[in-house]
Amino acid sequence: MVRVKICGITSWEDAKLAVDEGAHALGFNFYPPSPRVVSPHTVWEILRRLPPYVDRIGVYVDWQPKVIAALTRALRLTGIQLHGNESPRVVKELSLKAPVVKAFPVTRDFKPESLRDYPAASAILLERFDPILRGGTGQPWDWSLAHEANRYARIVLAGGLKPENVGEAIRVARPYAVDVATGLEITVGKKDPGLVRAFMRAVEDANGKLAAETEPERIPQAAHGKR
Repeated sequence: MVRVKICGITSWEDAKLAVDEGAHALGFNFYPPSPRVVSPHTVWEILRRLPPYVDRIGVYVDWQPKVIAALTRALRLTGIQLHGNESPRVVKELSLKAPVVKAFPVTRDFKPESLRDYPAASAILLERFDPILRGGTGQPWDWSLAHEANRYARIVLAGGLKPENVGEAIRVARPYAVDVATGLEITVGKKDPGLVRAFMRAVEDANGKLAAETEPERIPQAAHGKR
């Protein structure tokens, strides 16, 4: 089953919408240049109202590991997502505090085998390269590269996903999860209920098709015969 993380959550209303529609995880952006950046205080006001069994992921770019660890503990976040130039050593250090998703921008010289350098990461997020935004670009890319990367890590697919293309993205990439922000917005930082519902239904449909492909072939009743 492909899981869904809805990122760029900036309000309780959007968090509730995402959870009510079946999102498995919510993402909170602590990167100041992002138009979806939120303060720790705002995140706490959202998190304290969430139901259990929903993952809460903090998104960072080149923060000091000690600061990330402290904020993760203070907000009771369940995961860490890194979009900067964090080294394998930093990922390993932080993985002792919470599961880590390490993001990689896919450029022309991207080599899937390089993901083996980050064995401590619980998953690898692949996204379109942008030197400023570090995620949330809303731009698609060649998803077949993500399919190849499955050989080396658990893959989270991001970048340009929308209700109308997420099914195809899942079919091509076969990721562990998808991560979406821009494709569900009515304005920057504000989710559109209709788009969220359509996206979740599209993922549900894609999961059904994947399950049908992997379901063992059933032997017809008549083939058993009588004894």
